[in-house]
Amino acid sequence: MIEVEINGNEEKHFGEFRRKVRAAEVLSAATQRLLQAVRFSGRLSVIIQNGEILKSGYEEGYFRQTGSATASTQ
Repeated sequence: MIEVEINGNEEKHFGEFRRKVRAAEVLSAATQRLLQAVRFSGRLSVIIQNGEILKSGYEEGYFRQTGSATASTQ
């Protein structure tokens, strides 16, 4: 019976994880605000093994401004 409870909890947690990934809710709100502040539009990559972050990185794609945004700050 305990084993069934553990499997049920694991399935519940994994289901919640999958939902968060699909809904792009993996990043914390603070990180999301920071990315918006620097106008990041690239790709973030995170490699996780056994529940620990092994490596993270990003592909360039930030500080892109449109002509109107540049003109309004001058």
